[in-house]
Amino acid sequence: MTERADSDASSPIAPVPAKPKVLRGLALAWLLIVALLLSHNAYLWLVQRVSPDTDILALLPSSRHDDVMQQAFAHMVDSAQQKVVVLVGERDWDKAMQAASAYEAVIGKQPSLLQPMAGDAAQLQGAWLSTFNQSRLMLLTQEQRDKLHKDSPQQWSQLALSAMYGAFGGPKLGAWQDDPFGLFSGWVQARAQETPVRPRDGRLFVESGGRSYVLLLLNLQQSAFSISAQEHVIPLLDRATQAAKQSAPDVEIITAGVILHAAAGSRQASSEMTTIGAGSLIGIVLLMWLTFRSLKPIALIALSIAIGCLGALSVSWLLFGRLHLLTLVFGASLVGIAQDYAIYFLCARLGTDRHMDSRQLLRRLLPGLGLMLLAAVIGYLGMALTPFPGLRQMAVFSVLGLLFAWLTVILWFPALIHADSLRSTGLADRYSHSIGKWPQFRFNRIGVVLLAVFAVFVVAGLMRLKVSDDIRALQKTPQHLIDDQIKLGKLLDTPTPAQFYLVRGDSAEIVLQREEQLKRHLQTAIDKKLISGVQAISNWVPSRQQQQADHDLVADKLLAPQGALAAIATAIDENEQWQQDLRQRLLAQSKPLLPDAFIASPAGQPWRHLWLGKTGGQSATQYASIVAVRGLSDYRQLQVLADVAPGISGVQWVDKVADISSVLSYYRQYMTWALLAAYATIFMLLSLRYRRAAWRAIAPPLLATLATLALFGVIGQPLQLFHVLACLLLLGLGVDYGIFLQEPTKRHRRFAWLTVGLSAISALLSFGLLALSSSPPLHAFGLTMLIGMALVWLTSPCFAGSKPPTYDTN
Repeated sequence: MTERADSDASSPIAPVPAKPKVLRGLALAWLLIVALLLSHNAYLWLVQRVSPDTDILALLPSSRHDDVMQQAFAHMVDSAQQKVVVLVGERDWDKAMQAASAYEAVIGKQPSLLQPMAGDAAQLQGAWLSTFNQSRLMLLTQEQRDKLHKDSPQQWSQLALSAMYGAFGGPKLGAWQDDPFGLFSGWVQARAQETPVRPRDGRLFVESGGRSYVLLLLNLQQSAFSISAQEHVIPLLDRATQAAKQSAPDVEIITAGVILHAAAGSRQASSEMTTIGAGSLIGIVLLMWLTFRSLKPIALIALSIAIGCLGALSVSWLLFGRLHLLTLVFGASLVGIAQDYAIYFLCARLGTDRHMDSRQLLRRLLPGLGLMLLAAVIGYLGMALTPFPGLRQMAVFSVLGLLFAWLTVILWFPALIHADSLRSTGLADRYSHSIGKWPQFRFNRIGVVLLAVFAVFVVAGLMRLKVSDDIRALQKTPQHLIDDQIKLGKLLDTPTPAQFYLVRGDSAEIVLQREEQLKRHLQTAIDKKLISGVQAISNWVPSRQQQQADHDLVADKLLAPQGALAAIATAIDENEQWQQDLRQRLLAQSKPLLPDAFIASPAGQPWRHLWLGKTGGQSATQYASIVAVRGLSDYRQLQVLADVAPGISGVQWVDKVADISSVLSYYRQYMTWALLAAYATIFMLLSLRYRRAAWRAIAPPLLATLATLALFGVIGQPLQLFHVLACLLLLGLGVDYGIFLQEPTKRHRRFAWLTVGLSAISALLSFGLLALSSSPPLHAFGLTMLIGMALVWLTSPCFAGSKPPTYDTN
């Protein structure tokens, strides 16, 4: 069944003569801009071959007040970002080494992707010890200090004589004359306790559960977030694993690294982007075909969407310098919104007298189209005002896409669509006529009862609604990667990069002294086995004050004329000259060790992430370091560790998880107020045009938002920031439907209802697919939009009003 437009004489708005030359000039100018957009996109994707950013941290806000704290966190993250850690475990040590060699053989074929971070363990040990050789007399453990204070020179001389004859002297590092009292050897052993990793047969290894694990440290040569690197490195690691298992079938391979998580996220996002984009496109094409049974409307809608996407991609890239993959995923939903302007124009053309020129029709539609764009921009404005770089990018991308699609409709559609261009189908006619059967809301007895029931439901639901701002609820990583990460963390006793102490001072010396004070306070937590220990630069480089105190203690207790050295000489019948020579030899090992020298040495390489040094630029005088916590046994006791920091000057507890969660909480509340402000602003905007009928346009999204939140309360879905952001977009879209239906005649309202139906179904297809996303933020966003948009669609006709509204045509 087809239908031509009937008379439009009932419209109270008289057609205003258009200016064809001006419109034609603007259309040609737009053609030039579109050509530039097309060229720029071709240059970006085909010549520069740019790739989207996949770093999830780029979506999060930087620290609101503290640049040094943000620098410290980045320091911890960057130190782990380019590493790939592999443990090759077997019950038989020889087979473990054999499998590790097979693994390395595969990795070694691609040095441009991955390179071993450590060479021969024996050579590393030699280079490591040389860093401390000149400072042996300055380095003591706390146990050694206590023992020096407590034990007599005779006891120390007996210890040295035992070491000389070797039976009970314990392990030695170098000649006896270099360390007769075993102080340096003891200090080195204490340092070795900070990690379970030990050298064996030229390799590094750990043991656990009867298995010996060969440790392989690999350095990634490209960014872990480069999609190109992920596409090559992940298959390379898989091939290496297969080679190791072929060499030793029972071998266990544990792999951890940021690139593994980034690659999993990229695969998930790419798959969802394809699904959402394709689903939206197929759904819209099918919908338009069933409505118009013609390819021309479909092509025109696709044209407006395509130009919107081209413009959003091009300008966003110029503004931000890069685009996040999740922005593109979110941008896929743009298809569901950008089509509204084209659909509105097409349906209006279908319902307008054929004698009215399309340019005149545009003049009549411009106020409504302008309101639609403005309402959508206000909806996205809340996202753009957040400090979340990812959300700002998504909001700007979406607004640009809508603006370019809107301009395409305004500047091109009047020239491309004529009265004879469109014919409605029987299905479209039946649907458009259905608005006449829709119940109308009135303030009579039934209306008041319905309103009261709805109010009870909303109040009950909102009272049960809980909130969740935990950042961990927004991340979903494949379980096998989490299992490997946890197991590797336990085997290597590695600290978490998310919780640590930040130590600051006016000089490196003050920072080291404060670290030492902090470690003394943490000894209680270590004794109670809340933590197994700490990683700190002062473990390796004590403060100058402490080094000098240790030197004086050794010189006084062991090297003085009546000290232990004299007792040794007497016991082995050596003369005064022997004592003098040995004393001078030991005192020559008194060069103070400085943090910068240690950091630059091979021994300092694993601990460089702990030392921030001078912070804040060349003019700054502040120094900072990180004290990391090892072996935290119970995360519920984090407050115990946090309570230590306030008692020490210059020490701050950093819990990035809690910090980001508090930021999410802050901005959830902030955006809730922004949502209320947006409702008030849009209501005032609508009142300028629709006067006392403005509430009819804003009631559908308001009631849908309240009902959706109440439903979340009933089903136990905790409220988070992304639900609130979806409510903002729900307002931007939902108010469009109210604007569509505030038409002056029943005939126009019928085709406005067709516009609402096409737009709502398309939006449901787009955002419904987002609700199926594995990404928790996108799922929360999509679920809110799915329920909310369905409610807006179904309730909009109820508030259309039985009489044409009176509005200001100025």
